[in-house]
Amino acid sequence: MHATRVLVLNSGSSSLKYQLLDMSDASRLAVGLVERIGEQTSRLKHTRLDSGDTREQNGPIADHDAALKAVAEELAKDGLGMDSPELAAIGHRVVHGGMFFTEPTVIDDTVLTEIERLIPVAPLHNPANLTGIRTAMALRPDLPQVAVFDTAFHTTMPEPAARYAIETKLADRYRVRRYGFHGTSHRYVSRATAELLGKAPEDVNVIVLHLGNGASASAVRAGRCVDTSMGLTPLEGLVMGTRSGDVDPAVIFHLQRVGGMSMDEIDTLLNKRSGLFGLCGDNDMREIRRRMDEGDAQARLAFEIYVHRLKKYIGAYYAVLGTVDAVAFTAGVGENADFVREAAVAGLEGLGLAVDGARNAVRGDQARLISPEGARVAVAVVPTDEEMEIASQTYALVGKDDKTAE
Repeated sequence: MHATRVLVLNSGSSSLKYQLLDMSDASRLAVGLVERIGEQTSRLKHTRLDSGDTREQNGPIADHDAALKAVAEELAKDGLGMDSPELAAIGHRVVHGGMFFTEPTVIDDTVLTEIERLIPVAPLHNPANLTGIRTAMALRPDLPQVAVFDTAFHTTMPEPAARYAIETKLADRYRVRRYGFHGTSHRYVSRATAELLGKAPEDVNVIVLHLGNGASASAVRAGRCVDTSMGLTPLEGLVMGTRSGDVDPAVIFHLQRVGGMSMDEIDTLLNKRSGLFGLCGDNDMREIRRRMDEGDAQARLAFEIYVHRLKKYIGAYYAVLGTVDAVAFTAGVGENADFVREAAVAGLEGLGLAVDGARNAVRGDQARLISPEGARVAVAVVPTDEEMEIASQTYALVGKDDKTAE
């Protein structure tokens, strides 16, 4: 039997997202989410996709170990258990792989140690990722476990893009450089955009705009990332839901010296109380649009700051790439907010960028062009699929070795 199924796990600090995929035909068998882990109001929502049946569990789930065991039970009810001989591997999303991990990697003790060493540069994400990995390894110690790193796609950035202009020895000692994030999404979307254009990834230059509550941009030349907006942490770059994006570093010193704020307070401010939320009290773009339509000046200003930063990065990455074949919008805001897409390219006609109003208004889950017919630069909406990308990379790494005589 040739095992072809991959279980994809995305372990957050208080959540566990999962999908079970069959790579023989790239189909999804089940999806689910455990949220509010460690609270009395924990919830597990599980859907078997061939039937559409959805089940929910409500009540306390103490930790990630209990969460994954609950997921295993739900999968078993559908005959898709984690003990199935058809399961080839478990693929894990890991946010930070530093410069050490440039490709998907089979997890062993050395890999675990390195992920742990990177906690200081990813304190919110890597600990949760490690918890999910260790729990899965305890449940299926015989099964290959593969880490797919958000940072890996960005390790192709040339040094001029990856380095900060600070003392080199100090930067090297503390591994201070621009790593970038959302790399799994940027890799998937840049390739899918090339496919939409009927070309090979090696033949196109793409600006990818991953716009969700977290947001990032990337410049992809011939299938390789040459620049991205996030840096040492996911705080740098675009205006996000609750993160500030780019600020003068002296703002931190000013708030500490003049405002009397502690470093922890400033960290919380910039990561959780800034961005759209800090500007207008809302980080949901739908609510911001509603308020704008009602004449709310603060919501309008927040939106204009968001779009201004977005345009700056489009222009900057156009300059980095020299020639651009497509700009691709993805993730929750990028895929669903037509007014954001329209505003982001408005006034950039001189760069060959424009959207067709009718095409832009279409909703759907398929990749599609929204630029006018014959446009010099294609503008596209390309739904991201990080789980499929993780499963594909995981299966490509271990699936070829998972064959026995039939």
